[in-house]
Amino acid sequence: MRGGRRILVVVPARGGSKGVPRKNLRPVAGVPLVARVGELVARLPWVDRAVVSTDDDEIARVAEESGLEAPFRRPEALSGDRIGDLEVLCHALEAVEKADGQAYDAIVMLQPTSPLRRIAHVEAAVDKLLGGGWDSVWTVSVTDLKYHPRKQLQLEGDRLRFSDPAGGGVVARQELTPTYHRNGAVYAMTRSCLREQRSLLGRRGAAVVLDEPMISIDTLDDFERVEAALVARGREPGHEEAG
Repeated sequence: MRGGRRILVVVPARGGSKGVPRKNLRPVAGVPLVARVGELVARLPWVDRAVVSTDDDEIARVAEESGLEAPFRRPEALSGDRIGDLEVLCHALEAVEKADGQAYDAIVMLQPTSPLRRIAHVEAAVDKLLGGGWDSVWTVSVTDLKYHPRKQLQLEGDRLRFSDPAGGGVVARQELTPTYHRNGAVYAMTRSCLREQRSLLGRRGAAVVLDEPMISIDTLDDFERVEAALVARGREPGHEEAG
């Protein structure tokens, strides 16, 4: 428990992946992605339950070896590449609560594809959720102004235009209001946000802004970038929290 509230961690890790086959089992710095999450969660003593949501027996086995639980298999209807996180989390929450005979106050989603997360990132998101009366707290990163939404373009056939009609009026970067993007490190939400609002963000969403590079793995190149980032992090003071 943390702050007197029961915490459930859910690690979504399906077996199929079009970009990188068997991605959740692929190692980074010698450790499979799904196992890296288990190793990090093992260092969070306040987590009441941590489960992997998967349709794959091998992923379940590797997850269990790292300390996660695999008390159920995700049904086929929730295993496709067009299934959203909301459905997966609601299924996991319902399955665990039914098995345990008790409710959880907060749910934390830790995706294996964000292996640069630190223990401090998880704790910051959960503490903000529990202490601020928020429906959810996501970790986010500042979007480089070069890629600001008002600077984005679209092609319709060969015709180029601004995605935002106001984009043509941007002269200096100082005119642009900073924007943020989800970095995938941590998603924390209340039970009512999932069960009643049927949302990952809810009506009152907040953020923890991370000022260090976060890489969400989609391609083989991303694996190489993460490896390089972990090597660089190993030279930093306090690198033992790399998780």
